Amino acid sequence: MSGMQLDTKSANDIYKDGRFQACDWTYLGEDEALPAAGAVFVPLEVWRASADALRGRNAPTGVVVEAGEDIRALAADIAHVAAVAVRFPKFSDGRGYSTARILREELSFTGEIRAIGDVLIDQIALMRRCGFDAFAVTHVPTRASLEGNGVPDVVLHYQPVESAREIPAGARPWMRRQA
Repeated sequence: MSGMQLDTKSANDIYKDGRFQACDWTYLGEDEALPAAGAVFVPLEVWRASADALRGRNAPTGVVVEAGEDIRALAADIAHVAAVAVRFPKFSDGRGYSTARILREELSFTGEIRAIGDVLIDQIALMRRCGFDAFAVTHVPTRASLEGNGVPDVVLHYQPVESAREIPAGARPWMRRQA
């Protein structure tokens, strides 16, 4: 990858579909020129400023969203966005979970949602539940765990999420039927 550094052990891979895979996307900074070909991620501000040009590209174009940025700003263009990378500047910043839920549930986004940054192994199962499906992880123990054991399962959830992945109603106390 060229452009914006992700500070990962190997910035050329992502964890997706149960394994690390080569990443063929380029992360561009705000002042970097858009290449004519190849998949690229651009910051949300670049998308806002250059949406017409980005919509017309013949290659996949994604958007990097920083913690706290309003993803709803992409609502009108969501059909033209191939992927969204949500940056987690530190593991305790949970705003990215909301971003993924808004993308999947409100904006009906079907492309890849990638978590980038400081992600811990225990968060990945919960991130998947919110709609993430790829991870560029900077936390070294998390990377080691993913390489060796994969993602631990979470079998009981107390908060509802999109219907396609919802758990049975009996697992949520407030939805249990009274006899």
